Amino acid sequence: NLQIHYTFIGKISMPKMHQHILALSFAVDEINGNPQILPNLTLGFHIINGYYIAKMRYKATMRLLCTYHRFVPNFSSATQKKIAAVIGGLVTEASEIMAIILAMYKIPQLTYGSFSPAHGDKTEFPFLYQMVPKESHQYLGVVRLLQHFGWTWIGLLAVDDDYGDKFLQTVVPLLSQNDICYAFIFHFPERSYLDEYAVRLLKVLKNYPVLMEGKVSACFVHGEHPSWQNLRMMFFAASIWSWPSLEKVWISTSQWDFESLSIQKMWDIQHFHGAITFAVRSKQPPGFHTFVYSMKPQWRKGDIFFQNFWEQAFHCHFNPSQIYGESKRLCTGEERLETLPSTVFEGKMTGHSSNVYNAVYAVALAMDATFRWSSKHGRSRGDQASHDAEPWQVRKLHHFLRGMLFNNSAGDLVSFDENGESVAGFDVINLVTFPNNSFVRVKVGRLEPRASPGMELTLDDDRIVWHRSFNQPPAFCASVQVLPLSLCNDNCYPGYSRKKREGEKFCCYDCVPCPQGMMSDRKDMNACMECPKDQYPNKNQTECLPRAMNFFSYKEPLGIIFTILAISFSLMTTSVLGIFLKHKDTPIVKANNRGLTYVLLFSLLLCFLTSLLFIGKPEKVACLIRQTAFGIIFSVALSALLAKTTTVVVAFMATKPGSRMRKWVGKRIAISLVFSGSSVQAVICVLWLSTSPPFPDMNWHSAKDKIILECNEGSAVMFYCVLGYMGLLAIASFTVAFLARKLPGTFNEAKFITFSMVIFCSVWFSFVPTYLSTKGKYLVAVEIFSILTSGAGLFFSIFPPKCFIILMMPALNDKGHLIRMGKQTSSLESQQIAQDLELQRTKQPGAVCSSSVCWARG
Repeated sequence: NLQIHYTFIGKISMPKMHQHILALSFAVDEINGNPQILPNLTLGFHIINGYYIAKMRYKATMRLLCTYHRFVPNFSSATQKKIAAVIGGLVTEASEIMAIILAMYKIPQLTYGSFSPAHGDKTEFPFLYQMVPKESHQYLGVVRLLQHFGWTWIGLLAVDDDYGDKFLQTVVPLLSQNDICYAFIFHFPERSYLDEYAVRLLKVLKNYPVLMEGKVSACFVHGEHPSWQNLRMMFFAASIWSWPSLEKVWISTSQWDFESLSIQKMWDIQHFHGAITFAVRSKQPPGFHTFVYSMKPQWRKGDIFFQNFWEQAFHCHFNPSQIYGESKRLCTGEERLETLPSTVFEGKMTGHSSNVYNAVYAVALAMDATFRWSSKHGRSRGDQASHDAEPWQVRKLHHFLRGMLFNNSAGDLVSFDENGESVAGFDVINLVTFPNNSFVRVKVGRLEPRASPGMELTLDDDRIVWHRSFNQPPAFCASVQVLPLSLCNDNCYPGYSRKKREGEKFCCYDCVPCPQGMMSDRKDMNACMECPKDQYPNKNQTECLPRAMNFFSYKEPLGIIFTILAISFSLMTTSVLGIFLKHKDTPIVKANNRGLTYVLLFSLLLCFLTSLLFIGKPEKVACLIRQTAFGIIFSVALSALLAKTTTVVVAFMATKPGSRMRKWVGKRIAISLVFSGSSVQAVICVLWLSTSPPFPDMNWHSAKDKIILECNEGSAVMFYCVLGYMGLLAIASFTVAFLARKLPGTFNEAKFITFSMVIFCSVWFSFVPTYLSTKGKYLVAVEIFSILTSGAGLFFSIFPPKCFIILMMPALNDKGHLIRMGKQTSSLESQQIAQDLELQRTKQPGAVCSSSVCWARG
């Protein structure tokens, strides 16, 4: 008769605890009826009540090691049957006390509740096996649950003892690491004798208003077994004092069971409607339901536990002498277990009773393996082989328990890891209560502790039922469930980020809009983030949109206008050039230095066409040549203008007797000025291209929603050197033209050139500040406008009057008329010039020219 000792932790006045005994009895009956397990041996068990008091647990454990009638440990005479294993306890404190004593005898202990010692860890108890996985796995499951629903502002409830303190020391950092804060910590009184407990409970109730924190909807309760009764006691006392009821989502680990003391049977449990807890994954063993509901007190005579359970559950007595008052009645034995509320008794195997069931099987299978090993190796069992477990067998039992792996009758896989802890997963249970104080456990998810990080918890949100206080009022027939919120403040929606409030926990924050150019695409982001370089935030700053490629193209209105103007000016210039070529032998063309005129017209034509290089998608070749071509061609045009005015001035100066300027009269000075003026600019451009050439580039900064394709000038210094040199030529041309403006107008273009230089300088001097203040593709537009405007200023200031004479008034285009017009032009100026010439001639007797000849030379 092999003995498995089961310590019943708790008062028998809690009827639901009897379900654990029934699971033990059912498992032993199954094993004894199974010829494959421990053949020719009968498995038995001995139950000892340890209560919830520490010294009672100690005494109960010591009793297992004593004689039948004397409390003398290790006394071998007339001792009890040798112990094979011990199953217990339910709470950590009980298990720890038992483990310390049993370890001295290396007796296997299998706990059916969680085990989280207040000091040290599981490795200090090598002979203890947990039927419940490590409790820290459930803490992680709670964190994942809170994250799933976005609950970051919660309450913590724990027993006011060492185990509660260890719970808080473990959970609080874990919550902080996952951006979850606690609004309050509420301590239950530790379990003690009734008079002491009542005093402590009254002290705790003074802090009851702390639980009424309005923003907290989720509370994590330390899952030791008495927590349920503690909460019910508080709620009952609060209802007596007419305090507001607490409408929360209560969350706990697998240690928390929904049960009642006999005095609590009729107390309301609606506070716990919608509670969420974890339970070790299990199925119902075949036949357990029938086994439970077929039992009657008369069938289990001598079983004082069952009779006590029946009396407490149905509030009756079998002994008539114990009936007094109207609160008790005589038990008939025909009462129906099905009528009991679920808090008093459940007919199916729950988490703890399932652990007891599996523990019995684990011990039995290990014992079976031990006996088979001993038979195989010829090990003698001794004289008591058929009755007692020998010490060597108990030691060998640990070997097989550590490697235990089996499927129970319900199909659940049972095994231990290297630390003697179960490797089972958890079911997530939602508690649904009913007005008659019954409830059902609804499976709404799974917790797989060994899954990849972030994937441990799986939930079916549609199956979860919340407390009725969270439901919206019915619009027509049925109320609508609303997800409870447990936040210090409202969520920060996309487009906003969290800003911590000074002096408060990090879960309390203000919502501030994202700065310009940044976005947040999720709720409750700690900081807004920048979009990738090729994207930009939308108007609400909630997402990133792709940035479009953009450049100054021929298709946009301004590009079309500039293209039309450039082509129009080019055609006009070509037409004028054609007119001058056709009438090249006429006096007005010859008198205006037709060679320089051709150079000027051709350079203006190229200037207008150069502007087209600035329109369209920037390419490498276009970027390389457009600024240099523009600079050199404009330099040629300005040099030609400078040569025209200089030639006129030199020609008039050469008319003076003995003037050294006569050797410069002719084409030599014009060619020299045009070549030297443009050569300097060409040298600047060559240096530019050889040191820092322009190249196609992407401008990411000018427009937040576009990527501007443009030509990077390579060296801004060289670019402004080109412009500076053009300005120098323009100033020189303006100066010479201004000085020559009073020469006879028939042969002189100085006035027209002066006016054109005023336009040119005005355009380019205003270009620089405008260019510096403009961004994006319109930077190109500014330069095109300047090119076209300055070129048009030169063209229209000089050539339209001449074309008008050539085409519309050809009678005026002859030499005689020009001479007559020259004599009549500005009589005051002509007389002054004649006087000057005469004065020079009288001062130089050797002069041979007359005024008319000098004019002719002019």
